Amino acid sequence: MGCSSCGTKDGKPSGCKSNGGCSSGGCNRLNVHDWLANLPFTDPAVSCRIVEVTFSNGSRKEYFKNTTLHHFNKGELVSVEGVGGFDVGMVNLSGELVRMQLKKKRIAEDSAELKKILRRATEVDIQKWEENKAREKEALARSRAIARQLKLSMKICEVEFQADGRKATFFYTAEDRVDFRELIKIYAGDFKVKVEMKQIGARQEAAKVGGIGSCGRELCCSSWLNDFKSVTTAMARYQNLSINQTKLSGQCGRLKCCLNYELDSYLDALQHFPDHVEVLHTTKGNANLIKKDIFKNIMWYTLPDSNKHYPLTIDTVKKIKAMNEKGQRPDELETAEIVSSSSKAKEAEPQFVELVGQISLRSLDRNAQKRKGQRSGQGPRDSRQTNNPNQGPRERTQSSSANQGPRERPKMQEKSTGAQGPKPQGQTGGRPQRERPQGQARPQATREKAAPKDPDAPRSKPSIQINKEK
Repeated sequence: MGCSSCGTKDGKPSGCKSNGGCSSGGCNRLNVHDWLANLPFTDPAVSCRIVEVTFSNGSRKEYFKNTTLHHFNKGELVSVEGVGGFDVGMVNLSGELVRMQLKKKRIAEDSAELKKILRRATEVDIQKWEENKAREKEALARSRAIARQLKLSMKICEVEFQADGRKATFFYTAEDRVDFRELIKIYAGDFKVKVEMKQIGARQEAAKVGGIGSCGRELCCSSWLNDFKSVTTAMARYQNLSINQTKLSGQCGRLKCCLNYELDSYLDALQHFPDHVEVLHTTKGNANLIKKDIFKNIMWYTLPDSNKHYPLTIDTVKKIKAMNEKGQRPDELETAEIVSSSSKAKEAEPQFVELVGQISLRSLDRNAQKRKGQRSGQGPRDSRQTNNPNQGPRERTQSSSANQGPRERPKMQEKSTGAQGPKPQGQTGGRPQRERPQGQARPQATREKAAPKDPDAPRSKPSIQINKEK
């Protein structure tokens, strides 16, 4: 884990001030916490002189002899022996913890295969290292195109250049054996380097590529896991998981490594369950075991010609097994009582007050109904009464005010009889004509359509006066 004050700024950690390599190891993949670093050792000559160095941001680890008298701290860049030159890596572990790692991987400290650390990386070494690292992306695309042209059933996963640019390692995955002798000649001619082909598995490929798993965290193989164990479907059956290939497979296409994490706990819990109880003999037939619930200590059985599942406790199963060994068969299966979570009394949920504001959904529904009625041509109840085409507005007013006194009726008639009168029958549009009761004469104002209000007043004709003056 990184230090508490470590933070990134412009792509560099700002807490430890190491400018690219966190001394605590949080900025490197597959890091190991040196828990023996603060322990004093009396005899430094007996201490381990082997240093663990990582390459390509922790995707590859190797061990080198520290023949110099320098003490290398975690996160420092060092120049080590390479093929025909030197390579640059980062110190990951040093001291007594490296000896434990060598013992775990069965590597002798005095092995002749271990190379040496040359020096601390200088500015020239780091400059050459960065220049050759910049060539890796272009070389990866070019190498894949060449392998496709040669029609080889292989996939180039990663290309790693040595710091001095004299050697390149091509990591690939393939299902079958691949003859890449012609491919190596083309690679050596195009890239002008010594070519090394290294085959890796699907899990190692996922570790190099990296990603986020279904749990929401970084992949275990790209963060801390480096020892891959075989995973089978039997491990999923022990944990009562459905054999679904899409859910049990990781990003590498293989079964998830995390199926091994809780397997020991399940195996310990299954020790309390009786063995050889897959079939129980009853008078109704043979009951077959379908599932074991280790959390509730219940075993589920089914009877022939029945879709019902019978939950039995461990004591009941042992009792029926003892009866079967004596040649006896029970008439019925004593099922256990299972309390579901839904039947339990639900606790009262705390009510939280919305401090920002509350929105009533009823107001939104009311507005939606109004908009829906306007689109379909039918508004609310009040608008349907006022916009009925079969009934005029004046007639509705009369009908609505029929219960009023006789004093308001003449006012309504005077208001309805205007100087202009109703529109002709042939005219369309506008309000519909009001129906006149039978036997009632048309008012005088409606007969004379163009009559003025005061017939005795002289009419002013300004146009005629202007002509007489002329």
